[in-house]
Amino acid sequence: MTNNDIIRKLRYILDYGDDKMMATFASAGKEVTRSEVSDWLKKDDDEQFAAINDENLAYFLNGVINNKRGKKEGPLPVAEKKLTNNLILKKLKIAYALTDVDILDLFTLVGLKVGKAELNALFRKPGHKHYRECHDQFLRNFIYGLDKKFGPKNA
Repeated sequence: MTNNDIIRKLRYILDYGDDKMMATFASAGKEVTRSEVSDWLKKDDDEQFAAINDENLAYFLNGVINNKRGKKEGPLPVAEKKLTNNLILKKLKIAYALTDVDILDLFTLVGLKVGKAELNALFRKPGHKHYRECHDQFLRNFIYGLDKKFGPKNA
């Protein structure tokens, strides 16, 4: 999954317009223009398309956490310069205040059977002996589950 795929899908799930998208970035400490947001959301074959880098996607995900959970006291979290699927999964888990059971239910919604141990391995630190890399298909199914449960059609 590309970063642009992720931000497009999350915008749809969250039902955010351009103003809300810009406000989401701002709540995480990043000012973006309507033009930048628009170019990130365009289809890959559009000549105005621009790829969103990991750092900007991290700002957006941090902003989603702020919008859904409220800002923490103190300084804003620093946006990571490099994102992995595991980190994206973790940020979405935090934003939606999901428990392990909630996440397993999301996977059930999309017809995927995942064990609790397999899920916990995705949230471990790299280097831990039980750490497991989150592959694109797994993240795609997770986001699809978010859409089925929290998307605008289900609100």
